[in-house]
Amino acid sequence: MNPLPPQSWLDGLQEAVWLVDGGSLCIVQSNKAAERLVGMSGEDMVGKAVTSLAATPQDFAFWSEPLATLAKGIHSHTSVWRADGVLVPVDRRVTCVQHDGAPAVLMLTMLDRSAQEATQQELETLLSELRSTLDSAADGMLVCGLDGGVRAFNQRLAHIWSIPRELLLQGNDTAVHEHLASRVVDRKHYQERLSAIERDPLLESTDIFQLYGGMTVERRVVPQLHQGHPVGRVYSFRDITRQAEAQASLRLAARVFDASLDAIFIADSRHHLMRMNPGCERLLGPCAAASEGAMAASLFGSGSDASFMEQVQAGWESDGFWEGELWLPRDNGAYCAVHLSWVALRDDDGRLMQSIGFMRDLTQQHAAKKRIEELAYSDVLTGLPNRLLLSQRVETAIQGARASDTGFAILFLDLDRFKIINDSLGHHFGDRVLQLVAERLQACLRQTDMLCRLGGDEFVIYLHGADAVVAESVVRRMLDDMLNPFLLDGMGFSIQCSIGMALYPQDGTTLDELIKQADTAMYRVKERGRGSYGFYQPQMNANLLSRMKLEHAMRQALGEQRMAVHYQPRVNLATGRIVGAEALIRWTDPEFGVVSPTQFVPLAEESGYIVTLGAWVMEQAVREAAQWMREGMPIVVSVNVSALEFRQADFVKRLTRLLAVHQLPPTLLELELTETILLQDAQEMELRLFSLAALGVGLAIDDFGTGYSSLAYLKKLPIDKLKIDQSFVRGLPEDDGDRAIVSAIVSMGHALHIEVVAEGVETVGQRAMLQQLQCGHFQGFLCSPGLPGAEFRQLLFNSSHGLAQFAPVK
Repeated sequence: MNPLPPQSWLDGLQEAVWLVDGGSLCIVQSNKAAERLVGMSGEDMVGKAVTSLAATPQDFAFWSEPLATLAKGIHSHTSVWRADGVLVPVDRRVTCVQHDGAPAVLMLTMLDRSAQEATQQELETLLSELRSTLDSAADGMLVCGLDGGVRAFNQRLAHIWSIPRELLLQGNDTAVHEHLASRVVDRKHYQERLSAIERDPLLESTDIFQLYGGMTVERRVVPQLHQGHPVGRVYSFRDITRQAEAQASLRLAARVFDASLDAIFIADSRHHLMRMNPGCERLLGPCAAASEGAMAASLFGSGSDASFMEQVQAGWESDGFWEGELWLPRDNGAYCAVHLSWVALRDDDGRLMQSIGFMRDLTQQHAAKKRIEELAYSDVLTGLPNRLLLSQRVETAIQGARASDTGFAILFLDLDRFKIINDSLGHHFGDRVLQLVAERLQACLRQTDMLCRLGGDEFVIYLHGADAVVAESVVRRMLDDMLNPFLLDGMGFSIQCSIGMALYPQDGTTLDELIKQADTAMYRVKERGRGSYGFYQPQMNANLLSRMKLEHAMRQALGEQRMAVHYQPRVNLATGRIVGAEALIRWTDPEFGVVSPTQFVPLAEESGYIVTLGAWVMEQAVREAAQWMREGMPIVVSVNVSALEFRQADFVKRLTRLLAVHQLPPTLLELELTETILLQDAQEMELRLFSLAALGVGLAIDDFGTGYSSLAYLKKLPIDKLKIDQSFVRGLPEDDGDRAIVSAIVSMGHALHIEVVAEGVETVGQRAMLQQLQCGHFQGFLCSPGLPGAEFRQLLFNSSHGLAQFAPVK
């Protein structure tokens, strides 16, 4: 595991930092800056999913990517929810930290951009205000560099000087200055004054010129300074023909009013509506015409609410305006959320003359906020509540249960063998199946209950106020409904589920505890055959702990040489000679004593450790068989191969190399397989079996008769032996059914030219019956139990030299 950096080192960073486990995507460490940024303590954040810091759909999409994609990192601007509900803009960066091939740790850093965005917004607002001021000014404005190059101008300048649009679009500064000079009646005086200004960059001057057309213009020139040094000049031109100036100002104000995207209304000193712009009329709809002359507050359904106007007037007194969010009634009975900024206009004596209201429609903003909340609290695939919403619901239930002394139930549901659907029909089909399952489960619940999808094919159900009886009835209803066939894309199929149940407060007092206990109960259901339900029992945790300890000891046993391979002889019934041996794994542990293979082999298969154990047994058996061959006692050694081991892509290649290393002829090795192996991925398994047969390795079917009923594989696969399961041998010779089954298997073996071996022979009577039924070979305690390698070698030596023999029954 990657060593985590010292907390003091992280706390010294100004950036907010979280270290995230690459496997579980849970927070494992954070610094003080992170606590300050989100308003949560480091202890509260440790163990949480990193998606708890996500605030945008893009963030959720990023964290759902595979680890390889996450490890490539990201650098972007996004937002994070603070604990008090404030959305904070941040500069976010994700990088992968990894040492010496250890599991990946992702470092998530965030830098608060609130101040930066506020400053940027302030600058943009200021720039917008400057531009608006420039364009709305009554004066024509022209900003030039010291070389006369035009830097900026407003529309008023073009109007006063009648500058053609084509000339403005050309960007020809010389042509612009020439046009200005051509419009002045006394051009010589105009040029002389320009020359004087150019000679003195700090000169400020005011001049008046008569333009062609009768307009009188006042020009004021001031230097443009930067750090005390002149960098240009600002020219302002005012039409001092008052009537023309007033008319131009009125036309400009009208255009701004009518063209504004904001809804604007004007009210008189008594707050009656005087006028609305087209934007306001569109927002109000058909009722706009009826609102003229009404109280402005009536637009928001507050015409008779004196307290609302008191708030507005208080804002006017303190700040000159009032702003806030209000609900605007629409003609269809619905409401529209708007942001209102209501400004008071006063005369020189401070008396209210008029007021102007600016409204902005917040419908889209509220819809976006609602969608973000839905994404934060729901599962994207099914639309069901997610773990976050479930935890809030359960916390509320716990608070209520404490006050009313009532309980509730938590169910953990897992779909059985759902992986088969994903692997065979694709994940897209599997996702649609999950949606159908969610709908069917939801139909089994009350409105007060909650169905939550944890992920994959796992669901958690909260049953409000449920005791054991209610929980069991709901579970039975779910299991019954799930038995009904599903239909998707014309395909009918069935889905089975396993459900574990835990009750509050006896099984746990937090959601995490209850989910853990319900999961444990569900796991026990899986062990017992799936497709059912079970309540949590305290003993389950003890059994689980014992199981974990046993698995841990098993994984240590090979390295500590506590495992051994024993060999049980296989005897020819006709001659009584040893003709083969089955390699059996044995384990003696200092704590658990002699551990039965029936106890630890299923555990190894479930955990996947059977691949390691099987490879070790195979290596031991091949090595000892090769040694016996070199000592003049060649014998076929059979090794059991698990389904998981046999499905390894390099199984045949590894076996071939092992035989070559120990120089054991392939004909002296036999693999014992179960019928299940032959029917899983049948085409691929068939190719693998023929490869082994071509190599010379023998193939035997172990526990024959206990698997699938189809026997078609016997005639098309290169099978050498059938091993009759001991469950059929145990009833011999008395049980008619067992005698008939054994007889049928032997006859079938003879017909197909396949040798038959009976397992678990313990009595002389069983052996005599097998010999009578013409079974070829047997093994079991009657001959010998599994023996350590040295003892079996001695038994083999005695048999090969005629010193020991298991004579046939006469």
